[in-house]
Formats: sequence, C-alpha cells, structure tokens
Amino acid sequence: MRSITRTTAAAATALGAGTLLALAAPVAAQAHVVVNPSSTAAGSYAVLEFASGHGCDGSPTASYTIDIPESILSVTPTLKPGWDVEKVMVELDEPVEGAHGDVIAERVGQVVYTAETPQPDGYRETFQVQVLLPEDAAGERLEFPVLQACTEGENDWSEPVGDDGAEPERPAPAIEVTEATGDAHGHGDAEEASDEHGEEHEAEETAATQGSVDVLGRVLGITGLAVGAAGLTVAILARRGKKA
Repeated sequence: MRSITRTTAAAATALGAGTLLALAAPVAAQAHVVVNPSSTAAGSYAVLEFASGHGCDGSPTASYTIDIPESILSVTPTLKPGWDVEKVMVELDEPVEGAHGDVIAERVGQVVYTAETPQPDGYRETFQVQVLLPEDAAGERLEFPVLQACTEGENDWSEPVGDDGAEPERPAPAIEVTEATGDAHGHGDAEEASDEHGEEHEAEETAATQGSVDVLGRVLGITGLAVGAAGLTVAILARRGKKA
C-alpha cells in the first residue's frame, strides 16, 4: 500500500514539474524581442513585426532602436499612435542602383520608436517595418539587433546565435531568407488578388444583368396577363349587350 502511495506521489510530482516546465518555456520565449516576417522570399517586400511584452527588470520601456542590415536598402517604418518614429540615415560607401532604377546614396541604418508615455512592464507592444529583402540573400540569416532603452536601464538584444545553434541570453531578432518565388519584388500576390477581384466584379455584373432580365420578363408577363384579362372582360360585356 505504501509502495502504491509513493508511486502515485512521485508521478504527481513529475507531472507537476513537467507542467511548470511547459508553462515556463513560453514565458521564457516571450521574454525576448521577437520578429515575425510576412514574407521571407529573397527579393520580396516583407513587413517585419517586432514585438515585446516586458521592460528592463520591471522598468517601463522608453524606446526601441532597430538596426537594419547593410544589405537592406528599402525601409518604410509604420507610424504608430503614442510613439514617435525616426529613420536614422547612413551614407553608403558608393551609390548603388535601387529597385526602381533610381540611384541610392544613403540607406536607413536604424529605425527608432520612442514612446510618448513609457510602455509599462508586462504589456505587449508591436512595431511594423516594411523592407525589401535582397535578391541574393537566399539561405542567409538576417539579424535586426534591437536596443531596448527603459526609464531605468536597458536591454541590448544583439547577440548572434552560436555556431552550435545554441540561443544566447539576449538574441538579436532574426529571419531566415528563403528562395525567391514568383515576381522578383513580390507583386505576384497583389496581381493575383487584382485578377480575383476582376473576376468577382465580372460575376457581379453578370448576376446584375440576369437579374434585370428576370425582372423585365416578370413585368412583361404580368402586363400580358393584365391585357388578356381586360380583353376577356370586354368580350363578355359585348356578348351580354347583343343578348339584351
């Protein structure tokens, strides 16, 4: 009996420990500044969403400074209510040709989001930055180091992943660039959506035309019945007049 009791207690303890570890893993993951891309294909436009839900040892966050990799030349930050956004420009060593044939002499080296009211610890915030991923970056890991400055202290999320793949204490947010797909600049989806919209519009016009034809047919049918009924009434009255 004691053996069964001890076994049950040990199992309960193991289950409890496993539950705590399972709960602790997501919490640990959420303790970082993370980035989620809308696209990872080389040569495509991607909206990078950076997210954080903590401060610096409980201290509210005052600003986030996002470093942009040198290979990314097109950067468009999204405006966010309650935050000031700034693009810090960096001159290129040599001018290069942009995606639309224009000459680029400088690039966005950093995007800085500064809070009008510091972000309290334990509340999640997100920031979106659109970038054009390099066409020749397939297979590369692009890191976006983030400096989180708080009212007291700071967190420097800039450490790269080790050669053995082990995650450092303060990893830099990063994405893995995949092979290019479809249109070189990722406009294929937009064109497909446009074609689908055109097909939907054509279907709507066809349905509207058919609806108009149906309504006209019903009107003509009702009119014909009315004319027929009137003719029948006249004929009946004429016969009664002759008999009289």
